[in-house]
Amino acid sequence: MTSIAKPELRPADARFSSGPTKKRPGWTTDALKDAALGRSHRAKPGKAKLKEAIDRTRAILGVPDSHKIAIVPASDTGAVEMAMWSMLGARSVDIFAWESFGEEWVTDAKQLKLDAKIYTAPYGALPDLRAARKDADIIFTQNGTTSGVKIRGFDWIAADREGITINDATSAVFAQPIDWSKCDVTTFSWQKVLGGEGAHGMLILGPRAIERLESYTPERPLPKIFRLTKKGKVDLEIFEGSTINTPSLLATEDYIDALKWAERIGGLEALHARANANTKALADWAARTDWVDFLAEDAATRSNTSVCLKVVDARVTGLSADGQAEYAKKLASLLEKEGVAFDAASYRSAPPGLRIWCGGTVEASDVEALTPWLDWAFATLAAELAA
Repeated sequence: MTSIAKPELRPADARFSSGPTKKRPGWTTDALKDAALGRSHRAKPGKAKLKEAIDRTRAILGVPDSHKIAIVPASDTGAVEMAMWSMLGARSVDIFAWESFGEEWVTDAKQLKLDAKIYTAPYGALPDLRAARKDADIIFTQNGTTSGVKIRGFDWIAADREGITINDATSAVFAQPIDWSKCDVTTFSWQKVLGGEGAHGMLILGPRAIERLESYTPERPLPKIFRLTKKGKVDLEIFEGSTINTPSLLATEDYIDALKWAERIGGLEALHARANANTKALADWAARTDWVDFLAEDAATRSNTSVCLKVVDARVTGLSADGQAEYAKKLASLLEKEGVAFDAASYRSAPPGLRIWCGGTVEASDVEALTPWLDWAFATLAAELAA
């Protein structure tokens, strides 16, 4: 391989994975020292920790008092599927999907035999959200983790809608605004934007979702971990820290630590600003770089967390599909080998390229230090292609 001069400056932290994401700046295992280990999650100390996680989530995100928050099993996937299995079937459903996780909800809808209209778009684009019917339930992904494409806002959701909305917000929450009046069900996981540990999901229900749970009982059998009601009423204990299954109190402590850090730095506004600054550092570099572009076709839909990049140089785009995929793997491998960007490859089912996490726990200085290395990796492989 031809030797290209390497940049002198390296990122202080090379963790740019899109999930689990980088932990907060300065994190050490000391952050876990107050975890209620060895105690039942139903004992007072364990339950208090779970309730603290819920209360701090509400405070940081500004979730209205009208909405209920629960910790649920199986990450964001479990939270979305819990909502789908428990609430859908009362009316037709509009599903908007433009990347791999949104497509999973399409698969679930088919398995549930829902009366669904499916609206899709290729990676890099959004489907026509204006097609949403106000008399239908709606499922959408606020930020496409594997495509780097987010929605522009929530105006397309009717204020006088008759159905409920389910917003998979797992890589948007804590980084992008959420209109709680338009989101009847909102889900996310700990391991995304704040860098928590995996396996735990968050389920936020508005009044319309609660009304649906108490007025509609699906004919399908519900597994225990999906049951949100008891004797026809929402089980409010679930939203006070009495989880359906056994959570990790070590992971809970880690999430609480991340929420405390968010509060210390200025809350939601500060988290948004950090993600925007990180994305701007990449956007400024991309604007002056001719071999790369964002996968998102419209700058207004460009994610500020899971930023997806594609190689547009003719020497690469002229390769076969397999050749382009192999090139992208080599690009990510070079960055990892040099210790400047870990887990920066595009998602396995997405177009070949790079995916750089820019959420609030990442430092803008690390993103800026990474960009010369991106140029170095490209130049190194370009020289190999020319050989």
